[in-house]
Amino acid sequence: MSVEITKLPSGLTVVTDTMEHLQTAALGVWTGVGGRDEKPDQHGMSHLLEHMAFKGTTRRTAQQIAEEIEAVGGDLNAATSNETTAYYARVLKADVALGLDVLSDILANPSFDAEELEREKSVIEQEIGAAQDTPDDVVFEHLNELCYPDQPLGRSLLGTPQTLASFSRDNLYDYLSTHYHGPDMVVAAAGAVDHKQVVAEVEQRFGSFVGTPAPKPVPAMFGKGGSRVIHRDLEQAHLTLALEGVPQSDLSLYSLQVFTNTLGGGMSSRLFQEVREKRGLCYSIYAFHWSFADSGLMAISAATGEGKVADLMPVILGELERAAGDISEKELARARAQMRAGLLMALESPSARAGQLARQLQLYGRPLELHEIVERIDSVDVAAVRRVAQEILTQASPTIAAIGPVDKLLTRDRIAKRLGAPH
Repeated sequence: MSVEITKLPSGLTVVTDTMEHLQTAALGVWTGVGGRDEKPDQHGMSHLLEHMAFKGTTRRTAQQIAEEIEAVGGDLNAATSNETTAYYARVLKADVALGLDVLSDILANPSFDAEELEREKSVIEQEIGAAQDTPDDVVFEHLNELCYPDQPLGRSLLGTPQTLASFSRDNLYDYLSTHYHGPDMVVAAAGAVDHKQVVAEVEQRFGSFVGTPAPKPVPAMFGKGGSRVIHRDLEQAHLTLALEGVPQSDLSLYSLQVFTNTLGGGMSSRLFQEVREKRGLCYSIYAFHWSFADSGLMAISAATGEGKVADLMPVILGELERAAGDISEKELARARAQMRAGLLMALESPSARAGQLARQLQLYGRPLELHEIVERIDSVDVAAVRRVAQEILTQASPTIAAIGPVDKLLTRDRIAKRLGAPH
């Protein structure tokens, strides 16, 4: 592999993957803080801080930040998740130093201008309002709250109008100084990059990020199951069914991913073929698994018309039960091929590659070799998939969230009884 890693005295890790055939580079700073690190009175702080990083520094105004990157044809963006916050840029080969300079500036020297802060609070309030008007967003918020009750993982990343209103410049500075330390940060770059050059730039520009690792978040505790059914006058009923999954480090993760792909991971999946193609019960249906450092959830999501609600869930449960018991070698081979292809496609994108390297370092302390991941995928057999599927179905109590015209939805107790799970 062309991956090189340097750990600086501050604890910050620099990782690069040089892709000789490219003329562009993807650069980013990944820090191990997200929504699950927030205390109740900090709800939404990670996301607000991400927004405010682009609103001016002691060296640049918000407009100058945008203009400097766009003047060389690059772009700049950021994203907040439950466990990480990432700030990244895509630039031409000649502008790697500029990209790193801007990324370091927005994190090391933010001005948190009071007027900009109030404007950005208003922007995020509009974002919250837009999410509330989007039922397929709302249903997942309710699902998360049920799966992780009274925990940061169960809260929306956006915060609430009330928590946003309470945040001050000092709160942002305190949060930044508490969570943005070298040991918790990875600078990743892929594409037209030179490792020594990147390290030299990072040493020069990220020197202020020192200190001990930030406090660890409270361990996640998956809920005991529950149901939240919200009746709203909508054209579609949005339904979700969740079961406890496995954390990122669990050895059964790849087997569960194969099961999820087979069940509802694409057009050839069982749910798509049976529910949509053969029965016409809905337009959208899929299964997925979300892994966190110490927990996970597997879920099925679907949207259908009022007249199909009563028929939809029994069919979903039937396919879920059958898939757990009779997944075939052919389906297994197809799911493994999809996973291998997704892995290899990511290697062709410098942005995807930089993000992949950063996440692997944060989760495992090292980048995973390609052959290692492929071996893990290829080692999954039918018995392992059936075993993890049966464990998921029978050991956890189901969680249901639904919104829309859902009067005829099966009750949670009947769903639990059908799956043989605890009520």
